[in-house]
Amino acid sequence: MTQTLASAPSPAIASPGTTRTRRLLRAVAVLACLPYVGLKVAWIAGSRAGIPEGSVLLDHRATVIAANGLTLLLDSCVIVLALMLTRPWGLRVPAWPLAFPVWVAAGLLAPIMAGFPLQLLTRALGGDTATESGPGREPFLDAWVFGIVYTGFIVQGLALGTLFVLYARDRWGHLWRGRVWELPVGVVRTPYRALALAGAVLASFPLAVRLYWACGGTAGLGAGDRTSDFRVLEGMHVAFLLAAVGGTLLLAFHRARVLPVTVPLAAAWVGSGAAACWGGWVLLAALLPVDDPADRPAQLMMLAYAGQMTVGLLLASVGAHFLARRSATSRTLP
Repeated sequence: MTQTLASAPSPAIASPGTTRTRRLLRAVAVLACLPYVGLKVAWIAGSRAGIPEGSVLLDHRATVIAANGLTLLLDSCVIVLALMLTRPWGLRVPAWPLAFPVWVAAGLLAPIMAGFPLQLLTRALGGDTATESGPGREPFLDAWVFGIVYTGFIVQGLALGTLFVLYARDRWGHLWRGRVWELPVGVVRTPYRALALAGAVLASFPLAVRLYWACGGTAGLGAGDRTSDFRVLEGMHVAFLLAAVGGTLLLAFHRARVLPVTVPLAAAWVGSGAAACWGGWVLLAALLPVDDPADRPAQLMMLAYAGQMTVGLLLASVGAHFLARRSATSRTLP
């Protein structure tokens, strides 16, 4: 009798040392959430800790409460995922209800994990930063808030990512064993190959725009975005988009056949998540009310982020199809 991923085969029993490691990582992930969760709860309750006078966060109380509530919920999900990846009941969770929130978490946290150290390096080298609400205005948050929050996000990403790798290796590791040349013919069907090509073509627009900004272009940018800090982050987002496109095309068309399957799969997973989730997040933030119409993102910026989100979703669907097909065709001994 054989089993596939869809029937959730039981993972190998972890060694005591591995179990202790997972418990430690779970505790680290949960503790890393507490500063951010505490700040959000305080702000919802009316505290102004870390919010200076003149901040735009003081102008729209209801909107700020709603936004803080949403981000509080998102970070609380990290705690649930940490438990799910380390408790016995987590092994009974179906594949996609677990994989999707982890993909979202990877998409939101990976750019912070790469971007915040890049920002610190830029500042250490004398680059200008975009920490203010606009020209001549007060910062919208005190500098210490960014340090605490982003450091917490980096720790969350490292701990949660390691937990997921360990969990996925035990439960689904057979799906990405071997090298690209060993993948069966037709593992990605023709319609999804077409989606991969469509995603690659559509990616050319956000890639071109963000590369233009990374190289110093200013069209479509507000005054607060014309900084070396911003340009470095744009270069980082270009890298994530390229990873999403490259990884997906390699899986879909069996290119770079000597590579381990884990390489293009990881690139497609993290890259598509970063593209889709950050593009969508920025679009959502753009819907928030502003006092000055000049503070609204320009059309070029909105189109670039919308294109990036669309590309991420298209490429993620190809990756999901790849995993579903491998799940349906892979067999393990009882």
